[in-house]
Amino acid sequence: MRNKHKQFKITEFLMPMRLGDWVRKIAILACLLLLVSCQGKNQLPNNEAQVKIARIVSGQSLEVIGMAEQPNLISQVRLVGIDAPDLRQRPWGEAAKEQLENLIGGAEQSVTLEFDLETKDKIGRTLAYVWKNKVLLNEELVKQGNAMFVERSSNHKYDQRLERAQQWARLMGLGIWNPEKPMHLTPAEFRRQNL
Repeated sequence: MRNKHKQFKITEFLMPMRLGDWVRKIAILACLLLLVSCQGKNQLPNNEAQVKIARIVSGQSLEVIGMAEQPNLISQVRLVGIDAPDLRQRPWGEAAKEQLENLIGGAEQSVTLEFDLETKDKIGRTLAYVWKNKVLLNEELVKQGNAMFVERSSNHKYDQRLERAQQWARLMGLGIWNPEKPMHLTPAEFRRQNL
């Protein structure tokens, strides 16, 4: 008697479902797949944020929209690990700003900010490594001789990369390291003398 009972349940299970049941189950499955696929696309680690560029201020500073705590307000970001020439340090300051604009592609473009140990500087700007299309923009500015590598904060994640980029720029005589037209004052020295 027990075997007949088991066979009955199996055959009942294998019986074709009504069309409405199939449609309902397929719709639920499609919704679940859609939810799962949407979750993984824009998820970033806790130490990163996807933002839009509002304005490139200088060769080391940006204004961005979309920071987590203030999604609609403009936040100031300083590229960590570098010191770009002041805009008044001609022609190097403008060259640094232009290179950063070219790397980013202008306003309204998206970039990824990566944070290290210290996330704010003493005047409240966000300190970040800036990535665009898997390129570390901090490093590119140094590599082309448009910024110097500096160890100012406790953020040291990419120090080796930045130091190697600076060695390359110096060796190649690029930008501020051009032997025919070198920059005589570091950006920090220039700012101190021109307050």
